[in-house]
Amino acid sequence: MQKDKIFNWFYNFLISKEIHADYAIYLNLLLNLMFIIVIILIVDFITRKIIITAFNQFASKTKTNFDDYLIQNKAPKYLAHLVPVFFVLITIPYILKDFPKMLSYSDYAFQIYFVILSLWLIRSLLKTLKDYLKSLENFRDKPIDSYIQVFMIFAWIIGVLVIFSILTQKSVWSFIGAFGAVSAVVVLIFKDTILGFVASIQVSINDIVRIGDWITMEKYGADGNVLEINLATVKVQNFDNTTTTIPTYYLISDSFKNWRGMQDSNGRRIKRALLIRINSVRFIREEEIQKFKKIQHLTAYINHRQSDIDRHNRQNEADKSLLINGRNLTNLGLFRKYIDQYIGSHPAINKDMMIMTRHLAPTPQGIPVEIYAFAKDKRWENFEHITADIFDHLLAAVPYFDLECFELPSTTDFRNSELIDSPAKKTIRAKKN
Repeated sequence: MQKDKIFNWFYNFLISKEIHADYAIYLNLLLNLMFIIVIILIVDFITRKIIITAFNQFASKTKTNFDDYLIQNKAPKYLAHLVPVFFVLITIPYILKDFPKMLSYSDYAFQIYFVILSLWLIRSLLKTLKDYLKSLENFRDKPIDSYIQVFMIFAWIIGVLVIFSILTQKSVWSFIGAFGAVSAVVVLIFKDTILGFVASIQVSINDIVRIGDWITMEKYGADGNVLEINLATVKVQNFDNTTTTIPTYYLISDSFKNWRGMQDSNGRRIKRALLIRINSVRFIREEEIQKFKKIQHLTAYINHRQSDIDRHNRQNEADKSLLINGRNLTNLGLFRKYIDQYIGSHPAINKDMMIMTRHLAPTPQGIPVEIYAFAKDKRWENFEHITADIFDHLLAAVPYFDLECFELPSTTDFRNSELIDSPAKKTIRAKKN
């Protein structure tokens, strides 16, 4: 009764001033609405100040950062907005008591606004939970975004059903029943979301990919670190600072390379080859052995190996007037052994992992001599420096073994070969002679 007097005060005042009742009732409505709007703004401002200040003070005193993420995602702000909504829902029936149709519409509008505001608050809480879990060591590399998005989708579906229920004045369960009837259409619409959710679960359970992993997926041009895994896509930052997005489902349906095993291991593999020209491979003559003994990495090996070869040749009475008879050292064999010794003594190579130098099958470009070892430093830049340092040395060492590396002839080579027997070349040689 007291509330009726409050909201009829303008009406009674206007009547006392001999304003017609029809005009007075509308003016009363307008003035009451203006009054309520001012009150709502004041209540909203005061509530936000109180709640946000209280949250800030509370967050500054706690050790956990969960409340900090609540403030960052504006949860206190959305919570503060709920107070004016309750105030409006209580007061609006008294303001619009003389306008039943308008009261009905406004009631629907504020109920829908309350649902939407609640959804924003839930979204803020879910984002806070996501940020908090990502700050924990055990969850930092997990696809938290996918699960949060699924919960948010369910929240919005329920929110939409509640809004339809408000507008139609029907039970939410009747819409849920109808929703089940069109489930086939829903599955078709949300096919990618469902596939992404299933993929996210499998990726998480089977530990296929973590946030921060270096993956290579040539089909989509991805070669870099995983930044984010959500329902629809996996975001990869490539090493050229571009970003590639891959459908989440393709992580379990397509093939890709995850370099995590290399990063977690004790070394990064070096697997490269030198191409040696076949016609530069030959036996080592006896008078050349002393020259190769001066190479420090080979001294002990040649002494031991040559004694075994000499003993074998004597026992088998090999005719050494021809080098092909019996057993012999070769320049390529010595070079291969030199590579083993050099890599084995290199400070950047992990000695506890495999070190091997091997021949691959001969090719039209020569004999590939492949180096197989593991660098201690797995960082890309340092790894490339180590590899370059090793191959710089080996390329410079090739001529010491009377070997040649294969390379395709350049235009200069062809030009020089054409000039060898040209008339001008013959004239020049005749003048010199």
